[in-house]
Amino acid sequence: MAPSQKVFVVGVGMTKFIKPRDLRDYPDMGREAATKALLDAGVTYDKVQQAAVGYCYGDSTCGQRVLYQLGMHQIPIINVNNNCSTGSTALFLARQAIEFGIADCTMALGFEKMEAGSLGSKFEDRTNPLDKTVSMMSETRGISAGPFAAQIFGNAGIEYCEKYGATPQHMAKIAEKNHRHSALNPYSQFRDIYTLEQIEKSKSVFGPLTKLQCCPTSDGAACAVLASEKFVREHNLQDQAIELVAQSMATDSPKLFNESSIELAGADMTRRAAAEVFAKAGIKATDVQVVELHDCFSANELITYDALGLCKPGEAHKLIDNNDVSYGGKYVVNPSGGLISKGHPLGATGLAQCSELVWQLRGWCGERQVPNCKYALQHNVGLGGAVVISLYKKADLGTSPKYVDSRKRVGYNPATEAREVSEEEVASVCAKQSSQFMAHL
Repeated sequence: MAPSQKVFVVGVGMTKFIKPRDLRDYPDMGREAATKALLDAGVTYDKVQQAAVGYCYGDSTCGQRVLYQLGMHQIPIINVNNNCSTGSTALFLARQAIEFGIADCTMALGFEKMEAGSLGSKFEDRTNPLDKTVSMMSETRGISAGPFAAQIFGNAGIEYCEKYGATPQHMAKIAEKNHRHSALNPYSQFRDIYTLEQIEKSKSVFGPLTKLQCCPTSDGAACAVLASEKFVREHNLQDQAIELVAQSMATDSPKLFNESSIELAGADMTRRAAAEVFAKAGIKATDVQVVELHDCFSANELITYDALGLCKPGEAHKLIDNNDVSYGGKYVVNPSGGLISKGHPLGATGLAQCSELVWQLRGWCGERQVPNCKYALQHNVGLGGAVVISLYKKADLGTSPKYVDSRKRVGYNPATEAREVSEEEVASVCAKQSSQFMAHL
């Protein structure tokens, strides 16, 4: 069945990303992000007809545990785990429900409560889904004592340098850029600016990757409310609606095991999904102004520039040399600071990327605003594997004389100020069918 409806993001919200210290639990963080997204959209939870909730660490039905705090109106709630692309997978499902006419308003929510330190397997009594990836890495580059993910992406960066003439300093420059961008993002886990020398001389993690070129573990949540054009017009949201123009999810092809470290990191998934998105939208990658890219490690940002089509194959390092990935250049990549500096709570990352791009297209981002934003591109990848590519633009739906800017409604600009929600704000978005028993954290 061919999709028939356009899809719009009408509300977004997120928590500040923080270092895992047991300061907040997932019901609290998820409730905050969902409340903010509903406040942004100016609707209550009653209007949401289906929800997809993403997280990687936690028991089953955590999505219900979070959303029951806002209401119990018996909607489908789908819990999602797709490794680091979990948040965008929730977004993918929420989008499909609207595009195919199943619902007029859906929610995508993602959160994560993580442990400090490098990621590791939680289930030692069964086969690891990445066992074949580990075997291939062992056969091609060997395995060291460093973190597994750093080895996968670090090896990809090493291969890119060997094949195309990039250097480890290009990866360090990516990290310098993202830390610099992050200083202007109130939601970022880290907001310090580092010199290139500081980044290069920080603790070695694996190969060319130093600590300041690797994303941290994080606690946090993010949310998006999606709607059909009918819903947008009925609720006078034309002025702030952002169209999700095209989206594609890809999983691995046999290229994953062709003995290339670049392919082992999922580059082929990105190539195929990006090509599909641009074909659907009828534009080229070079028509994009701003990109939120999955920079779990600086090496992954390097290899992803040409996988997305932002440059010719093998010329990613030239974008860096020409300052074409920051303000004043061809693109602004990761104005939020990216995963490296903003943080990476796995289930929330894809929806935090969505939030940043929605704010950018609305023109709300203040000092970090990308000028003349027309198209925004999102890239979210998970080993194992799945990648989701999403393309956004400002909705072409005219204006509504009844529109109320959500910044006036909440009393501040959520793109430039990170506040927690009040109990009154939570109560204002709750569904009529609610339980006071669930209202207490």
